[in-house]
Amino acid sequence: MKIGILGSGRMGGNIGTVLARAGHEVTFSYSRSEARLQALARHAGSHARAGTVAEAASAEVILLAVHWSQLDDVLAKAGTLSGKVVLTCCVPLNLSDTELVVAHHHSGAEVVAERLPHAAVVATFQTTPSEVLLPVYEHRHQSPRPSLLYCSDVPAARQTAAALISDAGFAPEDAGPLHIARYIEPFAMLTAQLAYGHRQGPALTYRFSRYQLS
Repeated sequence: MKIGILGSGRMGGNIGTVLARAGHEVTFSYSRSEARLQALARHAGSHARAGTVAEAASAEVILLAVHWSQLDDVLAKAGTLSGKVVLTCCVPLNLSDTELVVAHHHSGAEVVAERLPHAAVVATFQTTPSEVLLPVYEHRHQSPRPSLLYCSDVPAARQTAAALISDAGFAPEDAGPLHIARYIEPFAMLTAQLAYGHRQGPALTYRFSRYQLS
């Protein structure tokens, strides 16, 4: 697939790197530094390149990976993204990253969908630290794989997301329609607390298991 990364910080950079190494054509964009974009593309390998937001937005699948405070700016540069599958890993945090500014009765993913009414929005990748993305990919042949949640109102977009999540080394966990992001985004705050609020460090994944009840 051709994948455009809108927001090439730690999360967008690592997701894009993993997907490029999995064989997808990845365009990194939206960074304060052109040199960083070029270095990121070189690090990701031969399937990656640096580009403008417009170039990234021309891909069939878009990863939205910016801080919530940058959402208006990046969407203004990207346009309507009509017909695209848009994966959003954005958590609607305040400037100090301490509280959700959209929560409980709505979600950041639903706000993105309202802003992009002609795109198929999927909430995913926000519940695992950026630091584990490359190690998980490198150990993708091990079993069992860590879980990764996703949700969307569009069945075809859910299938696309599940395929990319699997390519990244995770076990896709379909949480249902997009409004379930109202629970996924607070869960992302929990995983961030476990990853960064304790001395053990950010090497954190999670896995859902189902047991046969007698």
